[in-house]
Amino acid sequence: MKNIAIIGASGYTGAQLTALVHAESELSIQGLYVSENSLDKGRALADLYPVYSHIDLALSPLTEEAKAKIVAEADAVVLATEHSVSLHLAAWFYNQGLAVFDLSGAYRFSDVAQYPKWYGFEHEYPEVLAKAVYGLAEWNAKEVAATKMIAVPGCYPTASLTALKPLKNLLTSAYPVINAVSGVTGAGRKAQLHTSFCEVSLTPYGVLGHRHQPEIATQLGQEVIFTPHLGNFKRGILATITVQLKPGTTTADVAAAYSVYDQAALVTVKQNQFPKVDDVVLTPNCHLGWKFDENSGYLVVASAIDNLMKGAASQALQCIKIHFNL
Repeated sequence: MKNIAIIGASGYTGAQLTALVHAESELSIQGLYVSENSLDKGRALADLYPVYSHIDLALSPLTEEAKAKIVAEADAVVLATEHSVSLHLAAWFYNQGLAVFDLSGAYRFSDVAQYPKWYGFEHEYPEVLAKAVYGLAEWNAKEVAATKMIAVPGCYPTASLTALKPLKNLLTSAYPVINAVSGVTGAGRKAQLHTSFCEVSLTPYGVLGHRHQPEIATQLGQEVIFTPHLGNFKRGILATITVQLKPGTTTADVAAAYSVYDQAALVTVKQNQFPKVDDVVLTPNCHLGWKFDENSGYLVVASAIDNLMKGAASQALQCIKIHFNL
């Protein structure tokens, strides 16, 4: 039995992960934590999310005493916290010997120069960053098992990279074009007018400047054009990607490339049949659909995930189970 502490448990991702860990027979929840200044401290998780009424746990403030208790009792800590908060907490818990699964972007880039540009802070822990592994579960399982510092990918990068990485050896130098739409839960639980459900209409944002673009490009090893959109639905992501493949590539070559997922329990691939968000909402699955035009050399692949599940909480659970060989 492995004990898991969850910090940031009042947010959508933290609460979702709590429910997933609670359902696992080989895992237990050491505690649920929020910041000392949070208005949710002391409240039962079920008060915030009645759907989790079967989970009798309260949200504790992350005091110094609580941190010491986590170190004494937990095998791992999950951080569903802001990037600048995770930056410090991840390093501190890692240096105490715990496995850390960070759902923020604070450890996703190995290059420290990326952080001031995309996250607005200098990275203060290069020695911990050097140990961090990008937790794209279907691709980096060996590395996740071997380190105690796992940076769980962003939701848009998970959808995009799951679709693109099998094609890496077939791509030309032309940039893949990614158009992706996310539900409003991707913006988090904190109230903001522009992400209020009644204010949202399908619209692009972060055009040619979203921090997930360099994350995707870094992990793919090739630049991409990434345009996210906010949709007026609660959860899910659909990424539709157009790529140019090398001259002479055949449909059979594409099918062979995607056969890398033949034994992947959570990834479904279909030719000439495209997924929709409802296929994957509330599941840990990724559904891919693709079609290739041999005459033009262009391929369109669509990738559907639940942004709170495969894009965050359930992928963190995958990484936890990989790391502890469960």
